[in-house]
Amino acid sequence: MNAARRKRLEAAGWRVGTVAEFLKLTPQQMALIDMKLALGDALKRQRVRRGLTQKELARKLRSSQSRVAKMEAGEPGITFDLLIRALLTAGATPAGIARAMAARGGRAAA
Repeated sequence: MNAARRKRLEAAGWRVGTVAEFLKLTPQQMALIDMKLALGDALKRQRVRRGLTQKELARKLRSSQSRVAKMEAGEPGITFDLLIRALLTAGATPAGIARAMAARGGRAAA
């Protein structure tokens, strides 16, 4: 949000904050969410780069197209191991997966 919009909202009596503040998430919880979203984004990019449809990737994973869509959207019920397996199936390398997680999920203190 840009500073001018934030200032207008605060002047109108609105309280402006982050998702983490609103949901009372710890930095570690926020980092996990960010990493999961990063993996979903990376999966979509990898799938498109390889010229695969969601249905084709689902077939390779022995899953469904809707499940692949949920993986790419970062749905809460999707596990990290499923995301990583899907990425590897789509042709991603372990190093590429690590880069994707680090790029977006590196907020938490180690």
